[in-house]
Amino acid sequence: MTTRRQFLKTSALALAGSTLSLPSIQGHRLTAATMPGINRHPSKARMKLRYFPYELKLRHVFTVATYSRTTTPDVQVELEYDGVTGYGEASMPPYLGQTVQSVMTFLDKVDLSSFADPFQIDDILTYVDSLSDGDTAAKAAVDIALHDLVGKLLGAPWYKIWGLNRDKAPNTTYTIGIDTPEVVKQKTEECAAKFNILKVKLGRDNDKEMIETIRSVTQLPIAVDCNQGWKDRQKALDMIYWLKERGIVMVEQPMPKEQLDDIAWVTEHSPLPIFADESIQRLKDVVKVKGAFTGINIKLMKCTGMHEAWKMLTFARALGMKVMVGCMTETSCAVSAAAQLSPAVDFADLDGNLLIANDRFRGMEVVKGKITLPDRPGIGLIKL
Repeated sequence: MTTRRQFLKTSALALAGSTLSLPSIQGHRLTAATMPGINRHPSKARMKLRYFPYELKLRHVFTVATYSRTTTPDVQVELEYDGVTGYGEASMPPYLGQTVQSVMTFLDKVDLSSFADPFQIDDILTYVDSLSDGDTAAKAAVDIALHDLVGKLLGAPWYKIWGLNRDKAPNTTYTIGIDTPEVVKQKTEECAAKFNILKVKLGRDNDKEMIETIRSVTQLPIAVDCNQGWKDRQKALDMIYWLKERGIVMVEQPMPKEQLDDIAWVTEHSPLPIFADESIQRLKDVVKVKGAFTGINIKLMKCTGMHEAWKMLTFARALGMKVMVGCMTETSCAVSAAAQLSPAVDFADLDGNLLIANDRFRGMEVVKGKITLPDRPGIGLIKL
Protein backbone atom coordinates (compact mmCIF):
# COMPACT_ATOMS: atom_id res chain seq x y z
CA MET A 1 0.00 0.00 0.00
CA THR A 2 2.87 2.41 0.78
CA THR A 3 4.25 2.20 -2.74
CA ARG A 4 0.88 2.96 -4.25
CA ARG A 5 0.24 5.94 -1.95
CA GLN A 6 3.68 7.36 -2.73
CA PHE A 7 2.91 7.06 -6.43
CA LEU A 8 -0.37 8.94 -6.04
CA LYS A 9 1.39 11.79 -4.22
CA THR A 10 4.32 12.12 -6.58
CA SER A 11 2.21 11.84 -9.75
CA ALA A 12 -0.66 14.12 -8.77
CA LEU A 13 0.59 16.74 -11.22
CA ALA A 14 1.27 14.28 -14.02
CA LEU A 15 -2.22 14.55 -15.41
CA ALA A 16 -2.14 18.32 -15.65
CA GLY A 17 1.33 18.33 -17.18
CA SER A 18 0.94 15.45 -19.59
CA THR A 19 1.27 16.27 -23.28
CA LEU A 20 -1.99 14.80 -24.50
CA SER A 21 -2.22 16.07 -28.05
CA LEU A 22 -5.42 17.05 -29.76
CA PRO A 23 -6.39 15.02 -32.82
CA SER A 24 -4.14 16.06 -35.67
CA ILE A 25 -2.86 15.07 -39.06
CA GLN A 26 0.92 15.39 -39.42
CA GLY A 27 1.03 17.73 -36.44
CA HIS A 28 -1.53 20.28 -37.71
CA ARG A 29 -4.61 21.31 -35.72
CA LEU A 30 -7.87 20.15 -37.24
CA THR A 31 -9.48 23.44 -38.26
CA ALA A 32 -11.20 24.32 -41.48
CA ALA A 33 -8.61 27.04 -42.04
CA THR A 34 -5.69 24.58 -41.95
CA MET A 35 -7.22 21.81 -44.06
CA PRO A 36 -6.50 22.26 -47.79
CA GLY A 37 -9.40 21.50 -50.07
CA ILE A 38 -12.11 22.16 -47.49
CA ASN A 39 -14.25 25.01 -48.72
CA ARG A 40 -16.48 25.93 -45.78
CA HIS A 41 -18.25 29.20 -45.08
CA PRO A 42 -18.30 29.73 -41.29
CA SER A 43 -20.36 32.91 -41.58
CA LYS A 44 -23.18 31.00 -43.31
CA ALA A 45 -23.05 27.36 -42.18
CA ARG A 46 -24.09 26.47 -38.64
CA MET A 47 -24.23 23.18 -36.77
CA LYS A 48 -27.74 21.88 -36.11
CA LEU A 49 -28.32 19.37 -33.32
CA ARG A 50 -31.27 16.95 -33.44
CA TYR A 51 -32.12 14.08 -31.08
CA PHE A 52 -34.84 11.59 -30.22
CA PRO A 53 -35.35 8.65 -27.81
CA TYR A 54 -34.81 5.12 -29.10
CA GLU A 55 -35.27 1.99 -26.97
CA LEU A 56 -32.78 -0.80 -27.64
CA LYS A 57 -34.34 -4.28 -27.61
CA LEU A 58 -32.00 -7.05 -26.44
CA ARG A 59 -31.94 -10.42 -28.18
CA HIS A 60 -31.72 -12.22 -24.81
CA VAL A 61 -32.31 -11.33 -21.17
CA PHE A 62 -29.07 -9.74 -19.97
CA THR A 63 -28.05 -10.54 -16.39
CA VAL A 64 -25.05 -9.30 -14.40
CA ALA A 65 -24.18 -9.50 -10.71
CA THR A 66 -26.71 -6.83 -9.66
CA TYR A 67 -29.65 -6.81 -12.15
CA SER A 68 -31.32 -8.22 -15.26
CA ARG A 69 -32.92 -6.40 -18.21
CA THR A 70 -34.41 -6.95 -21.69
CA THR A 71 -34.13 -3.37 -23.00
CA THR A 72 -31.75 -0.40 -22.72
CA PRO A 73 -32.90 3.23 -22.94
CA ASP A 74 -31.10 5.21 -25.63
CA VAL A 75 -31.12 8.62 -27.31
CA GLN A 76 -30.04 9.03 -30.94
CA VAL A 77 -28.30 12.27 -31.98
CA GLU A 78 -27.69 13.89 -35.35
CA LEU A 79 -25.37 16.86 -35.92
CA GLU A 80 -25.68 18.56 -39.31
CA TYR A 81 -23.30 21.08 -40.86
CA ASP A 82 -23.35 22.37 -44.43
CA GLY A 83 -25.37 19.39 -45.66
CA VAL A 84 -23.23 16.75 -43.89
CA THR A 85 -24.62 14.77 -40.92
CA GLY A 86 -22.72 13.15 -38.08
CA TYR A 87 -24.39 10.50 -35.90
CA GLY A 88 -24.07 9.91 -32.17
CA GLU A 89 -25.94 8.21 -29.35
CA ALA A 90 -26.36 8.02 -25.60
CA SER A 91 -26.93 4.53 -24.19
CA MET A 92 -27.98 4.31 -20.54
CA PRO A 93 -27.74 1.00 -18.68
CA PRO A 94 -29.13 1.28 -15.13
CA TYR A 95 -25.83 1.67 -13.29
CA LEU A 96 -24.97 4.91 -15.10
CA GLY A 97 -27.75 6.68 -13.22
CA GLN A 98 -28.83 8.55 -16.37
CA THR A 99 -32.21 8.44 -18.10
CA VAL A 100 -33.77 9.40 -21.41
CA GLN A 101 -35.25 12.43 -19.66
CA SER A 102 -31.93 13.53 -18.16
CA VAL A 103 -30.20 13.16 -21.55
CA MET A 104 -32.92 15.09 -23.36
CA THR A 105 -32.82 17.81 -20.69
CA PHE A 106 -29.06 18.12 -21.09
CA LEU A 107 -29.21 18.21 -24.88
CA ASP A 108 -31.82 20.96 -24.65
CA LYS A 109 -29.09 23.12 -23.07
CA VAL A 110 -26.55 22.56 -25.83
CA ASP A 111 -26.30 25.66 -28.03
CA LEU A 112 -23.70 25.36 -30.78
CA SER A 113 -24.67 28.56 -32.55
CA SER A 114 -21.49 30.36 -31.41
CA PHE A 115 -19.26 27.71 -33.06
CA ALA A 116 -18.95 28.33 -36.78
CA ASP A 117 -16.17 25.76 -37.25
CA PRO A 118 -16.84 22.08 -36.36
CA PHE A 119 -13.09 21.43 -36.47
CA GLN A 120 -12.73 23.26 -33.14
CA ILE A 121 -13.30 19.96 -31.38
CA ASP A 122 -11.56 20.88 -28.14
CA ASP A 123 -13.38 24.21 -27.76
CA ILE A 124 -16.77 22.70 -28.58
CA LEU A 125 -16.44 19.74 -26.24
CA THR A 126 -14.99 21.87 -23.43
CA TYR A 127 -18.13 23.98 -23.69
CA VAL A 128 -20.40 20.91 -23.74
CA ASP A 129 -18.61 19.45 -20.69
CA SER A 130 -19.03 22.74 -18.80
CA LEU A 131 -22.83 22.54 -18.94
CA SER A 132 -23.03 20.06 -16.03
CA ASP A 133 -20.91 17.93 -13.71
CA GLY A 134 -22.34 14.62 -14.93
CA ASP A 135 -24.44 13.61 -17.95
CA THR A 136 -21.55 11.67 -19.45
CA ALA A 137 -23.72 9.65 -21.88
CA ALA A 138 -25.37 12.81 -23.22
CA LYS A 139 -21.97 14.43 -23.66
CA ALA A 140 -20.71 11.31 -25.41
CA ALA A 141 -23.61 11.50 -27.86
CA VAL A 142 -22.58 15.01 -28.93
CA ASP A 143 -18.90 14.01 -29.01
CA ILE A 144 -19.51 10.98 -31.24
CA ALA A 145 -21.70 12.96 -33.63
CA LEU A 146 -19.07 15.70 -33.82
CA HIS A 147 -16.29 13.22 -34.55
CA ASP A 148 -18.40 11.50 -37.19
CA LEU A 149 -19.13 14.88 -38.78
CA VAL A 150 -15.49 16.05 -38.76
CA GLY A 151 -14.26 12.73 -40.13
CA LYS A 152 -16.75 12.98 -42.96
CA LEU A 153 -15.67 16.57 -43.71
CA LEU A 154 -12.07 15.35 -43.81
CA GLY A 155 -12.98 12.29 -45.85
CA ALA A 156 -11.13 9.99 -43.42
CA PRO A 157 -11.99 7.47 -40.68
CA TRP A 158 -10.83 8.34 -37.19
CA TYR A 159 -8.42 5.43 -36.87
CA LYS A 160 -6.48 7.02 -39.75
CA ILE A 161 -6.71 10.50 -38.26
CA TRP A 162 -5.22 9.04 -35.06
CA GLY A 163 -2.50 7.32 -37.09
CA LEU A 164 -3.61 3.76 -36.29
CA ASN A 165 -3.37 0.59 -38.39
CA ARG A 166 -6.74 -1.12 -38.64
CA ASP A 167 -5.05 -4.47 -39.25
CA LYS A 168 -3.99 -4.35 -35.59
CA ALA A 169 -7.58 -4.29 -34.33
CA PRO A 170 -7.96 -7.18 -31.85
CA ASN A 171 -10.54 -9.89 -31.45
CA THR A 172 -13.60 -8.78 -29.55
CA THR A 173 -15.00 -10.72 -26.66
CA TYR A 174 -18.61 -11.88 -26.80
CA THR A 175 -20.50 -11.57 -23.53
CA ILE A 176 -22.39 -14.39 -21.83
CA GLY A 177 -24.53 -13.14 -18.95
CA ILE A 178 -25.31 -14.94 -15.70
CA ASP A 179 -28.00 -17.57 -16.19
CA THR A 180 -28.97 -21.18 -15.62
CA PRO A 181 -26.60 -23.92 -16.85
CA GLU A 182 -29.04 -24.82 -19.64
CA VAL A 183 -29.22 -21.27 -20.99
CA VAL A 184 -25.47 -20.66 -20.58
CA LYS A 185 -24.70 -23.86 -22.48
CA GLN A 186 -27.10 -22.88 -25.27
CA LYS A 187 -25.62 -19.36 -25.59
CA THR A 188 -22.08 -20.79 -25.61
CA GLU A 189 -22.94 -23.28 -28.35
CA GLU A 190 -24.43 -20.45 -30.42
CA CYS A 191 -21.35 -18.21 -30.26
CA ALA A 192 -18.34 -20.51 -29.75
CA ALA A 193 -17.72 -21.03 -33.47
CA LYS A 194 -18.04 -17.31 -34.29
CA PHE A 195 -15.64 -15.78 -31.75
CA ASN A 196 -12.07 -16.30 -30.60
CA ILE A 197 -12.53 -15.13 -27.00
CA LEU A 198 -15.56 -15.03 -24.70
CA LYS A 199 -16.49 -12.71 -21.84
CA VAL A 200 -18.38 -14.15 -18.88
CA LYS A 201 -20.27 -12.25 -16.21
CA LEU A 202 -19.57 -13.51 -12.70
CA GLY A 203 -20.10 -12.17 -9.19
CA ARG A 204 -22.91 -14.29 -7.79
CA ASP A 205 -22.90 -17.63 -6.00
CA ASN A 206 -22.75 -19.73 -9.17
CA ASP A 207 -19.40 -18.54 -10.56
CA LYS A 208 -17.74 -21.95 -10.79
CA GLU A 209 -20.87 -23.49 -12.28
CA MET A 210 -20.85 -20.78 -14.98
CA ILE A 211 -17.24 -21.50 -15.97
CA GLU A 212 -17.61 -25.27 -15.83
CA THR A 213 -20.73 -25.10 -18.01
CA ILE A 214 -18.90 -23.07 -20.64
CA ARG A 215 -15.89 -25.37 -20.47
CA SER A 216 -18.18 -28.31 -21.23
CA VAL A 217 -18.75 -26.68 -24.63
CA THR A 218 -15.54 -24.86 -25.57
CA GLN A 219 -11.92 -24.27 -24.58
CA LEU A 220 -11.82 -20.72 -25.99
CA PRO A 221 -9.98 -18.11 -23.88
CA ILE A 222 -12.30 -16.32 -21.45
CA ALA A 223 -12.29 -12.83 -19.99
CA VAL A 224 -14.19 -12.50 -16.73
CA ASP A 225 -16.21 -9.49 -15.55
CA CYS A 226 -17.25 -9.63 -11.90
CA ASN A 227 -19.06 -6.26 -11.82
CA GLN A 228 -17.83 -5.66 -8.22
CA GLY A 229 -19.39 -8.95 -7.13
CA TRP A 230 -16.64 -10.29 -4.84
CA LYS A 231 -16.29 -8.72 -1.39
CA ASP A 232 -13.50 -10.65 0.38
CA ARG A 233 -10.01 -10.18 -1.06
CA GLN A 234 -8.63 -13.60 -0.12
CA LYS A 235 -11.63 -15.37 -1.62
CA ALA A 236 -11.27 -13.18 -4.71
CA LEU A 237 -7.61 -14.14 -5.09
CA ASP A 238 -8.38 -17.83 -4.55
CA MET A 239 -11.04 -17.61 -7.23
CA ILE A 240 -8.63 -15.91 -9.65
CA TYR A 241 -6.12 -18.75 -9.22
CA TRP A 242 -8.92 -21.24 -9.88
CA LEU A 243 -9.92 -19.29 -12.99
CA LYS A 244 -6.38 -19.19 -14.35
CA GLU A 245 -6.23 -22.98 -14.28
CA ARG A 246 -9.32 -23.01 -16.51
CA GLY A 247 -8.05 -20.75 -19.27
CA ILE A 248 -9.26 -17.36 -18.09
CA VAL A 249 -6.97 -14.58 -19.42
CA MET A 250 -8.07 -11.44 -17.51
CA VAL A 251 -10.39 -10.29 -14.72
CA GLU A 252 -12.42 -7.10 -14.77
CA GLN A 253 -13.48 -5.20 -11.61
CA PRO A 254 -13.35 -8.12 -9.14
CA MET A 255 -14.39 -6.09 -6.07
CA PRO A 256 -16.44 -2.97 -5.18
CA LYS A 257 -14.82 0.29 -6.28
CA GLU A 258 -14.85 1.50 -2.66
CA GLN A 259 -12.41 -1.30 -1.72
CA LEU A 260 -9.50 0.11 -3.71
CA ASP A 261 -6.80 -1.00 -1.27
CA ASP A 262 -8.19 -4.56 -1.30
CA ILE A 263 -8.19 -4.50 -5.11
CA ALA A 264 -4.58 -3.28 -5.08
CA TRP A 265 -3.66 -6.22 -2.86
CA VAL A 266 -5.44 -8.67 -5.18
CA THR A 267 -3.71 -7.16 -8.23
CA GLU A 268 -0.31 -7.40 -6.54
CA HIS A 269 -0.76 -11.14 -5.94
CA SER A 270 -2.87 -12.05 -8.98
CA PRO A 271 -1.54 -14.37 -11.72
CA LEU A 272 -3.92 -12.60 -14.15
CA PRO A 273 -4.19 -8.93 -15.23
CA ILE A 274 -6.88 -7.01 -13.35
CA PHE A 275 -8.78 -4.26 -15.19
CA ALA A 276 -10.73 -1.34 -13.75
CA ASP A 277 -14.28 -0.72 -14.95
CA GLU A 278 -16.58 0.75 -12.30
CA SER A 279 -13.50 2.19 -10.58
CA ILE A 280 -12.73 4.45 -13.53
CA GLN A 281 -14.83 6.87 -15.49
CA ARG A 282 -12.90 9.84 -16.80
CA LEU A 283 -9.36 11.03 -17.52
CA LYS A 284 -8.82 12.33 -13.99
CA ASP A 285 -9.45 8.83 -12.61
CA VAL A 286 -6.59 7.15 -14.48
CA VAL A 287 -3.93 8.29 -12.04
CA LYS A 288 -6.11 7.21 -9.09
CA VAL A 289 -6.18 3.57 -10.16
CA LYS A 290 -2.50 3.27 -11.09
CA GLY A 291 -1.05 0.61 -8.82
CA ALA A 292 -4.46 -0.79 -7.92
CA PHE A 293 -5.16 -2.27 -11.37
CA THR A 294 -3.11 -3.65 -14.23
CA GLY A 295 -5.18 -1.76 -16.77
CA ILE A 296 -8.30 0.27 -17.47
CA ASN A 297 -11.48 -0.31 -19.44
CA ILE A 298 -12.46 2.81 -21.40
CA LYS A 299 -16.14 3.25 -22.25
CA LEU A 300 -17.40 6.22 -24.24
CA MET A 301 -20.64 6.53 -22.25
CA LYS A 302 -18.65 7.01 -19.05
CA CYS A 303 -15.80 9.22 -20.28
CA THR A 304 -17.89 11.64 -22.44
CA GLY A 305 -16.76 10.26 -25.79
CA MET A 306 -13.92 9.78 -28.25
CA HIS A 307 -12.00 12.97 -27.46
CA GLU A 308 -11.45 12.07 -23.82
CA ALA A 309 -11.12 8.34 -24.56
CA TRP A 310 -8.08 9.07 -26.74
CA LYS A 311 -6.54 11.12 -23.93
CA MET A 312 -7.20 8.31 -21.42
CA LEU A 313 -5.57 5.74 -23.69
CA THR A 314 -2.53 7.96 -24.20
CA PHE A 315 -2.15 8.73 -20.49
CA ALA A 316 -2.61 5.12 -19.38
CA ARG A 317 0.07 4.00 -21.83
CA ALA A 318 2.41 6.70 -20.48
CA LEU A 319 1.86 5.24 -16.99
CA GLY A 320 2.68 1.73 -18.19
CA MET A 321 -0.86 0.42 -17.88
CA LYS A 322 -2.76 -1.92 -20.18
CA VAL A 323 -5.86 -0.65 -21.96
CA MET A 324 -9.18 -2.20 -22.87
CA VAL A 325 -12.00 -0.55 -24.81
CA GLY A 326 -15.54 -1.57 -23.95
CA CYS A 327 -19.13 -0.60 -24.60
CA MET A 328 -22.67 -0.75 -23.28
CA THR A 329 -25.54 -2.31 -25.20
CA GLU A 330 -25.48 0.18 -28.07
CA THR A 331 -26.24 0.47 -31.76
CA SER A 332 -23.40 0.21 -34.26
CA CYS A 333 -23.07 3.99 -33.94
CA ALA A 334 -21.39 4.12 -30.53
CA VAL A 335 -19.73 0.72 -30.96
CA SER A 336 -18.13 1.83 -34.22
CA ALA A 337 -16.96 5.04 -32.56
CA ALA A 338 -15.24 3.04 -29.81
CA ALA A 339 -13.83 0.64 -32.40
CA GLN A 340 -11.80 3.46 -33.94
CA LEU A 341 -9.56 3.18 -30.84
CA SER A 342 -9.29 -0.60 -30.99
CA PRO A 343 -6.01 -0.96 -32.94
CA ALA A 344 -4.26 0.67 -29.97
CA VAL A 345 -5.62 -1.51 -27.12
CA ASP A 346 -4.83 -4.86 -25.48
CA PHE A 347 -8.41 -6.14 -25.12
CA ALA A 348 -11.69 -5.13 -26.75
CA ASP A 349 -15.24 -5.83 -25.63
CA LEU A 350 -17.22 -4.37 -28.53
CA ASP A 351 -20.20 -6.65 -28.94
CA GLY A 352 -22.96 -4.30 -27.72
CA ASN A 353 -24.49 -3.94 -31.18
CA LEU A 354 -24.60 -7.72 -31.58
CA LEU A 355 -26.75 -8.01 -28.45
CA ILE A 356 -29.62 -5.88 -29.80
CA ALA A 357 -32.32 -6.71 -32.35
CA ASN A 358 -33.04 -3.22 -33.71
CA ASP A 359 -29.74 -1.69 -34.85
CA ARG A 360 -30.15 1.49 -36.95
CA PHE A 361 -26.71 1.32 -38.59
CA ARG A 362 -24.06 -0.85 -40.13
CA GLY A 363 -20.54 0.06 -39.09
CA MET A 364 -17.66 -1.91 -37.72
CA GLU A 365 -18.14 -5.64 -38.17
CA VAL A 366 -16.91 -8.75 -36.42
CA VAL A 367 -15.42 -11.16 -38.94
CA LYS A 368 -14.37 -14.53 -37.53
CA GLY A 369 -14.22 -12.93 -34.11
CA LYS A 370 -11.99 -10.02 -35.16
CA ILE A 371 -12.94 -6.33 -35.18
CA THR A 372 -13.02 -5.18 -38.80
CA LEU A 373 -13.03 -1.43 -39.38
CA PRO A 374 -14.55 -0.08 -42.60
CA ASP A 375 -12.62 2.51 -44.58
CA ARG A 376 -15.61 4.86 -44.63
CA PRO A 377 -15.05 8.38 -43.22
CA GLY A 378 -15.94 9.48 -39.70
CA ILE A 379 -16.89 6.50 -37.57
CA GLY A 380 -17.74 4.46 -40.67
CA LEU A 381 -21.52 4.19 -40.56
CA ILE A 382 -24.16 3.27 -43.10
CA LYS A 383 -27.67 4.18 -41.96
CA LEU A 384 -30.11 1.27 -42.40
